Amino acid sequence: MKLLKFSVLIILAFSSCAKKKNPSPISETILKPNVILVITDDQGYGDVGVLGNTIIKTPNIDAFHGESYHLTDFHVGPTCAPTRSGLMTGRYANSVGVWHTVGGWSLLREQEKTLANMFTEAGYKTGGFGKWHLGDNYPFRPEDRGFQETVMHGGGGVQQTPDYWNNTYFNDTYFKNGKPTKFEGYCTDVFFGEAINFIEQNKDKPFFCYIAPNAPHGPYNVPMEYYNLYKNLSEDVLAEKQKRFYGMITNIDDNFGKLRTALKELNIADNTILIFMTDNGTSAGYYYNKKKNSATGYNAEMRGAKGSAYEGGHRVPFFIHWKNGDISTSKDFSQLTAQLDIMPTLAELCGIKLPKEHLALDGKSLVPLFKNEEKSLNRMLVTDSQRIQQPEKWRNSAVMQDTWRLINGSELYNIKEDKGQENNIAEQYPEKVAEMRTFYENWWQQVSVDFDKEIFFKIGLENINPVTLTAHDIHAQNGMQPWNQEYIRQGVYGEGYWDINVVKEGDYKISLRRYPIESNLKINTIVKGITTVELPGLEKDLSEGVNLNYVKASLNFDNKINKEVTVSNQDLSADFKLHLKQGKTKMNASFYNSKGKENVAYYVYITKL
Repeated sequence: MKLLKFSVLIILAFSSCAKKKNPSPISETILKPNVILVITDDQGYGDVGVLGNTIIKTPNIDAFHGESYHLTDFHVGPTCAPTRSGLMTGRYANSVGVWHTVGGWSLLREQEKTLANMFTEAGYKTGGFGKWHLGDNYPFRPEDRGFQETVMHGGGGVQQTPDYWNNTYFNDTYFKNGKPTKFEGYCTDVFFGEAINFIEQNKDKPFFCYIAPNAPHGPYNVPMEYYNLYKNLSEDVLAEKQKRFYGMITNIDDNFGKLRTALKELNIADNTILIFMTDNGTSAGYYYNKKKNSATGYNAEMRGAKGSAYEGGHRVPFFIHWKNGDISTSKDFSQLTAQLDIMPTLAELCGIKLPKEHLALDGKSLVPLFKNEEKSLNRMLVTDSQRIQQPEKWRNSAVMQDTWRLINGSELYNIKEDKGQENNIAEQYPEKVAEMRTFYENWWQQVSVDFDKEIFFKIGLENINPVTLTAHDIHAQNGMQPWNQEYIRQGVYGEGYWDINVVKEGDYKISLRRYPIESNLKINTIVKGITTVELPGLEKDLSEGVNLNYVKASLNFDNKINKEVTVSNQDLSADFKLHLKQGKTKMNASFYNSKGKENVAYYVYITKL
């Protein structure tokens, strides 16, 4: 097959260059394929026309399916950050510290190596566009993890607490190589547009381009021309929210088409590995109305959606195309696979090494499968959704083997005979249950090694000063993290602490704010709302806001340092100046109203003086 021939060509090219005194850089890199990985946010298996959805309009993705290999039993995490951590590292999310989407557990541990590290070390140019969701501070940011060029929003989505204030999906400010930069246009258009610019600038050298639009993640803000494609459908066909959701996906499809056109015009399409996948089950593509006892949308007959341990929560589309590698015809592969397999697969396809100092991978290369579609992988995999501070055994988990699914350690299904997972057959197959439980127990021992090792924000570094912390990342046992800007507007109460590593002892200024610094809003003020009349693409109005009437602020480090200051109606921030010793500590930062009610500071800025 050409895949094998291509690997031989790479070896010959390198050995030939090694014999030359002055080898041409082009002769070493020309055979390396480019890699573009497109991963959408909250789009499920059934949210693509070619996979059985007769309503949604995805002609470009459908056409791509006709020229690609498809992994039809491909699994990710039931939520976004865990999926992305596994994709980036080839390792289980629970092992790398990412078992939540907020609460200090969406930060990729510092020692982990990423796809971007791997491609950078192999001489590729690397670019990331859209959603990262593995940390917004050093050393967790994409630019700290191997990406050379980035245009990304903050947090887990546009309009979340770490994102730039007042982003709406339209004409927003995103972080370009870490710096706030204003862009014109709809978010998905911007991220694909910036990715295409990156591709054009690097078309003569191998590149890795990671395109991760935040769409169709909520809020379901969408250009009206895309909403109008579904606007007139009956509520018995699509609920109102679904019309917006489908519009966002059709916009993605249009951008995917523009991407493919650009590759052809640049004459690099044939030697580019192009992947389309999504990050978890659908968030809005399937809706069951209890009152009407009927459903709208499509979920490919699967049970569950985003966040679920059932099949609909984590089985997603995966299409891969590479003409020069003879991956350009429509072919299904039904073996059990996962996002964990992407790093080793791309390493083998590209003829490059895994990243230096990488830890043991849980995924495996799928190249042998691509060469022989009958090959048995003979494996078990686990996916779960914890979304708590300390993971719990069996919580929202699925152990998978071929067509067997063990859910939460007690429910057994065979999806070949029971696609909708309606009939629990655990009592009929006790030996299979025992076998899968044993695998999980061993898996749990493996992934739980570092559960008690919290992940710390570094402060005091000269090149990262000041450091911005947000309530998105506080550790709160009760789950009270105000993680999006609508919560900030509404004054939602939260509580918890940040893990801080003071790298250098010294004097520090710590400023607590109700609103982020770029807003220039006073602590006790009412923020202006944004209505759907002003911006028709919004799903709903952004709240006018609530004045919390704070009178005091406090700062606490491990109960060893306790400081308080008063707050006036003229204050933009509550400021503290103090001396901090080197070392790791827990920091609480709070505001209080006149009745003594405490609320977490939504934004904290730490500057080494």
